[in-house]
Amino acid sequence: MSMSRGEDLALAHRLADAADAITLTRYQALDLTVTTKPDNTPVTDADKSAESAIRALLHAHRPEDGIVGEEFGDEGLEKNRYWVIDPIDGTKNFLRGVPTWATLIGLVEKNSDGSQSVVIGVVSAPALFRRWYAFDGGGAFVVVNSDVPKKIHVSEVSKIEDASISHSDFIGWGERLAPFNELLSKAWRTRAHGDFWSHMLVAEGAVDIAVEPSLALWDMAALDIIVREAGGRFTNLDGTDGPFGGNGLSTNAALHETAVQALRVKR
Repeated sequence: MSMSRGEDLALAHRLADAADAITLTRYQALDLTVTTKPDNTPVTDADKSAESAIRALLHAHRPEDGIVGEEFGDEGLEKNRYWVIDPIDGTKNFLRGVPTWATLIGLVEKNSDGSQSVVIGVVSAPALFRRWYAFDGGGAFVVVNSDVPKKIHVSEVSKIEDASISHSDFIGWGERLAPFNELLSKAWRTRAHGDFWSHMLVAEGAVDIAVEPSLALWDMAALDIIVREAGGRFTNLDGTDGPFGGNGLSTNAALHETAVQALRVKR
């Protein structure tokens, strides 16, 4: 790993630490006596505070880089590198006291041919006591409960009948809902772990396919490189590599083509 890449990764961890300090405090302070659909204000407050803290660190340490964030928009996208931030992925979980939420941080670099690729990803889920991270060419890792990093790798399951599939829910699928249900019916096991966690379970080899029909860049940038560096593939539902296609499909690579074909809308 080059010195600059190592410094970028160290900064990404520092950004995640800053976010964790804010989000975990707000999460534990929420009044969880819920009688109706919960008020969005606490999570909006935590979202904005976490993203503001991350942006402040980036302005101080990487003033030459651009930033894309869920809460405060884009800046400096014409630059050769930009950071992609989702301060809280899994906001409804956060609101209700479900620990499956995370801060997602990715670093995108532009290539000489005009293409773009994610070169660093950190997914920090402090209420799950987990953090996943990867950098290009360096493999993917998970840290559990602040222990030493453990290298992770996707599964080797190659038949859909043996596969475990994770998703979020059945909303937003449109005309792909029928083929999606058909794919689920063929699998050995299906669970809605949801959001970032589905994809991190693919990277760990615990799940073989994770799929979501509608996602923004900040939902996917960090996931993309972690899944790839763990030996898997991350594309949109049509099979285009990367996190820029509006939806996300991660697999152990062996099942990728099967999943892409299965999710095609039958004309």
